[in-house]
Amino acid sequence: MAGQSDPHLSLFSPSEVEFVAEDEIVEIVPNIRMEALNMICGDFGPFFPQIPSKVPLWLAVALKRRGKCTIRAPEWMTVERLTQVLDAERESPREFQPLPFHYIEISKLLFDHARDDITDAYLVRSLIEDIRDVRFHKVETGLETISGRTHAVKLKNLSAMEVNIVRPFMVRTLQAFYKHDSPQMIQQADNTGSRSTPVTDRGPRYDLSGK
Repeated sequence: MAGQSDPHLSLFSPSEVEFVAEDEIVEIVPNIRMEALNMICGDFGPFFPQIPSKVPLWLAVALKRRGKCTIRAPEWMTVERLTQVLDAERESPREFQPLPFHYIEISKLLFDHARDDITDAYLVRSLIEDIRDVRFHKVETGLETISGRTHAVKLKNLSAMEVNIVRPFMVRTLQAFYKHDSPQMIQQADNTGSRSTPVTDRGPRYDLSGK
């Protein structure tokens, strides 16, 4: 998946958004016995072989790297569920289907560190990429309708990475309209810079293949 984002335009870098996503809870299946882990963010465990347990994604990845567990893919990361989402996205040009707020980052981390735990990994990755492409096309189409009379834009069910990419462009677009309509805002808009973001810039395109 190709594409680049300007770090000066996005509020957060892709790695920062991914860092936040690592606190999402996932389910693991330990293969060892281990005492409870007492963390600042909470207590996790104790862990017993073949007994599922819920932990933050960062901890699941750390245990997976050490060969101490397998990670269960979330319920939404199945071919059946993603196919339903993709069909619904294509059938509803003005609506975004509900997905986890960090679905892009979660899927990337799981493909990077637990690909062998994902059933039909190739199809799952392909479906997620298709869903993201369809959703970005909707965003681009919606942005084309912005005019000088637009005071706010509501995009329901966008994910964290999608919001991070779209928000700076939308802010600058509205500022440009207000600058022409209101002389009082000219100096303020000039002070914030006049750089514009191309509509077709879809931001960082994660390679979900993990290669």
